[in-house]
Amino acid sequence: MSSVLGVIPARYGSTRFPGKVLAKIGNWPMVRYVYEAAKQCKTLDRLVIATDDERVRDAVQEFGAECLMTQDTHKSGTDRLAEVAD
Repeated sequence: MSSVLGVIPARYGSTRFPGKVLAKIGNWPMVRYVYEAAKQCKTLDRLVIATDDERVRDAVQEFGAECLMTQDTHKSGTDRLAEVAD
């Protein structure tokens, strides 16, 4: 039986809104809202947040989510997902 992995790509270095992923909305950083919504998916066996930035990793660990560090050379979120899938 195969398992289903959910991956949330979380890049700090956005060109239009740097740091957007950690921008506070109410009391939480935006990435936590995305994580909490994704956790509601009943078909996921595992959910991780993938980032290349230590600030994002630290924030994610603060709210107890699993975070995987990826290379900082990815041109897109899809490239980041591919690294995590390997």
